[in-house]
Amino acid sequence: MARFEMQHSEMATMGGEAKADVFCDMGLMYATGRGCDQDLVSAHKWLNIAAIKGCDRAAELRADLAQSMSKSDLALALRAAREWMTMH
Repeated sequence: MARFEMQHSEMATMGGEAKADVFCDMGLMYATGRGCDQDLVSAHKWLNIAAIKGCDRAAELRADLAQSMSKSDLALALRAAREWMTMH
């Protein structure tokens, strides 16, 4: 799974309009557990990054997901997204 995440996140940072959609897809993958273990913190992280990059759908999904997360998990997800954005 880390290989998938690394390949797709690197591809998404290269530019182009599809990058936000890649992040959104990664968020959905983690939210549903499609091809990986379900991880709501990672799902929120990638949906947040997609929303920041301009994906309206990701913003809606992120808001829905946040309602089912604990405050501590939400804080972890926001921190992870902030760290990723700082590094990329």
